[in-house]
Amino acid sequence: MGSSRADDARRDAERAADRQRAIQRVIDEKDARSGGGSGEGKSPVQAGDREQPERMPKQHLEKPGNEHELELQPRFLAPGYVGSDKLRDMVAIVTGGDSGIGRAVAVLFAREGADVAVMYLDEHEDAEATRRHVEAEGRRCITIPGDVKDPAFCERAVRQVVDEFGRLDILVNNAAFQQHTDSLEDVSDALLKETLETNIGGYFHMARAALPHMKRGACIINTSSETARFGNAKLLAYSATKGAIDAFTMSLASNLLERGIRVNAVAPGPVWTPLNPADRPAEEVAHFGEDSDMGRPAQPEEVSPAYVFLASPVTGSYVNGAILPVMGGPRG
Repeated sequence: MGSSRADDARRDAERAADRQRAIQRVIDEKDARSGGGSGEGKSPVQAGDREQPERMPKQHLEKPGNEHELELQPRFLAPGYVGSDKLRDMVAIVTGGDSGIGRAVAVLFAREGADVAVMYLDEHEDAEATRRHVEAEGRRCITIPGDVKDPAFCERAVRQVVDEFGRLDILVNNAAFQQHTDSLEDVSDALLKETLETNIGGYFHMARAALPHMKRGACIINTSSETARFGNAKLLAYSATKGAIDAFTMSLASNLLERGIRVNAVAPGPVWTPLNPADRPAEEVAHFGEDSDMGRPAQPEEVSPAYVFLASPVTGSYVNGAILPVMGGPRG
């Protein structure tokens, strides 16, 4: 009797396993047709107002990475974006504004009526290109080279902006340092210090320098990353700083709320900027962004409107302490 029940249970289990394997085969066959779930062979998704590049060149850049040296120039002009004076006569600082996301943000801020100060490290040719594009939008622009790791530089730069433009309404903390490593043992003290002091220390220095000049209605926008939420096995130091930026954003948002100064962050997924070709070998750069939900990296012009949304008192007046994901999907 007991043996019969055991045999029945075994057969039931086998039938259940057969059903599970049948379900699995359907998914396996679908994965085989679509290229599987790893991102390799995935058809890139286009969901915007114009087709964006889907494959990146095999190219490696020296740090900090010059945009004008990229074989595939990042798209930052957002020709389909029509300004409507959302930032009329405001003044913005954009750190790391010489290229990539920073350049795209500077251009859209100008299109929305803001004057822009572009802060950058030493990418002079790129910074001048950003200045020309801001001025082509009919607004004023100054470029300020320096290192946000230095609190004294941050103080001087902010004073220069206020002296030049008479006010300060928006601070975009965007400057970043990134270097991949295969293991924690490869994260040298120098690498850790550079990453921490640039990516989170620089945000503290700039916010502290800017706040005495910011009035009710002003805002701070920090650039976070998908790595703050999901981590990255090869970007240990960088991911740690991005997690710190999220905590800093939410904490400072609470701290400044009574002063009427909003603080938010944008968390992009993979974006085609000089940062990654200056970090990865050329062979890996060629596959940059393929593992994202959309199967391709974003172009800077696909991310910059999020900064306008958060910066404008017309669209963002009730948004505070938010980490806005622009990742191409729920996983990034």
